[in-house]
Amino acid sequence: MRCKSLLAAFGILLIATTLSAQVQPPPAPWRGAGPTPCVGSDGGIIQCPPAPRVIAVRAGRLFDSKTGQMLARQVVLLQGERITDVGPEAQVKIPAGAQVIDLSQATVLPGLIDAHTHMFNTPKPGMSRETSTLIAISNLQSDLRAGFTAARDMSSHGNGYADVDIRNAINDGRIDGPRYQVSGRGIVWGGETPASAPVNPLASTVVRSVEEARAAVREHIERGADWIKLFPAGAYSFTPTGEAQYVVTYPMPVLQALIDETHRLGHKTGCHVYGGDGQKNAIIAGCDTIEHAFGLNQEQANMIVQKGLYYDPTFVRYTEPYMDDNDKKNTGGKYRMIPIFERAVNLAADTRGMKIMMGSGADGSTYAHGTQALDFEALVKRGGVNPARAIQAGTTINAEVLGWSDKIGSLDKGKYADLIAVSGDPLTDITELQRVKFVMKGGRIIRNDMGQGGSK
Repeated sequence: MRCKSLLAAFGILLIATTLSAQVQPPPAPWRGAGPTPCVGSDGGIIQCPPAPRVIAVRAGRLFDSKTGQMLARQVVLLQGERITDVGPEAQVKIPAGAQVIDLSQATVLPGLIDAHTHMFNTPKPGMSRETSTLIAISNLQSDLRAGFTAARDMSSHGNGYADVDIRNAINDGRIDGPRYQVSGRGIVWGGETPASAPVNPLASTVVRSVEEARAAVREHIERGADWIKLFPAGAYSFTPTGEAQYVVTYPMPVLQALIDETHRLGHKTGCHVYGGDGQKNAIIAGCDTIEHAFGLNQEQANMIVQKGLYYDPTFVRYTEPYMDDNDKKNTGGKYRMIPIFERAVNLAADTRGMKIMMGSGADGSTYAHGTQALDFEALVKRGGVNPARAIQAGTTINAEVLGWSDKIGSLDKGKYADLIAVSGDPLTDITELQRVKFVMKGGRIIRNDMGQGGSK
C-alpha cells in the first residue's frame, strides 16, 4: 500500500510495454495466462511490444538543428522507433494506412537533451532507498514530459549507483524516461580526511592518491557508469578587495590520473569547477566537459577550443537569487558572483569555435525538474547566444558530447524518432520551449496537448 500511495503522489508512469531489443519470447510452448508474453532482462515475463507501425508527422515548421534553419511544411516518416524519411511534404509520400499526426500548425524540433541533471534528490535523514528512487523516477519523468528525451546525469547525490539501475530500467522498457548516460557516485579529493574515516558506499568516492584515483575510476566503470564526475575546483570566496578566489582540490598528478584512466577505458569526464587554478588544471588535463566555470577568462576559453573540449555553463542554476543571498551574507553585499558568471558565459559565446552545451543542473533543491527550458531563455537573453545556437546547444552539441550524434540530436533518417512540438516559433520567442505540447520518444507518444493537432 505504501508503494501504491507513493506512486500516486508522484504521478509515476510505469509502462506495460517495451521497445527494448533485450526482450525475447519465452521458451515454447507457453503454459501461463493469456497470449505468449516476452521475457525481460531479469528473466520475468512482460507483455510483448506491439508490432511497429508506420507513422507520418506533418510539421508546419521543422527546426533543422544541423543548420540552425527553420523549414516549412515538412513530413517526418517513422516506423517503430526510427525515422525512415524526412523532407518537404511535396516530396515525402505518406504510405497508405499510415497513422498521421497533424502538427501542421506547430513547430517540430528534435527531442531536447539536458547535459547536466541530477535525477536523485539528496536524501533526507532516514529516507528509505525506495522513497528516494520513487522521487528520482518522478523527477526524470517530469523531464521527459517537458521534452527532454535524453539526458546526462552528473552524480547520484548520495544514492550510490542507483542512477545506473534507473538507466537500465529505462533501457529495458520498465519505466518511461529520457535516454540516459549516468555518472554514479562521483569522485572527490580527501587529502585532508584520514584514511580511517568511515566509508559511505552511497556518497562520493574519496581518493587520496594517484593509485586510489585510478582504482575509483575503474570501480565506477565496472559498476556501469558512463561518465566520471570530478570536482577539481571547490568553493569560491572574495578577498577584501573583491577578487574572486577558488579552492583547488586534487593535486594535478591525481587529476591527470583520473582523466587519463577514464580515457584509457574509453569513457569521458565532466569537471565541476568554479574558477581559478583548479579550473585551469581541468582544462590542461583534458577534462571533456567544463561545468559551470564562473571565472572563465579568455585564456582558458581559448584553451578549451584548442583542446576540443566543451563548456556547460548550467547558467540558471547559478544565477538564482540564493546566490546573491549567500554573497550578501558573506560580503555584506559588496561583491557578487552572478555578474562575474554572466560575463564568463558572454565571453564563451563570443569565443570563436567554443562549443557551448545546454545543461541545467536541475537537482530538486533550487531548480524544479521539468522546467529546464529556462536555460535556453537564459542563454539567449543573458548569455549572448542567439536562439538557433541555444537550441543547437541542447540538441546537436549535446548529442555530440554524448557520442550519440548518429542516434539523436537532429531529425534524420535512421535516427531515433525523438521529437517534440511547440505552438509558436522558438527562433522568434525562445520561451516557446517552456511550453512543449507534444513529446515523442522512440516513436511512442509520451504527451500530446496539441488539441486538434493529434493523430488521425
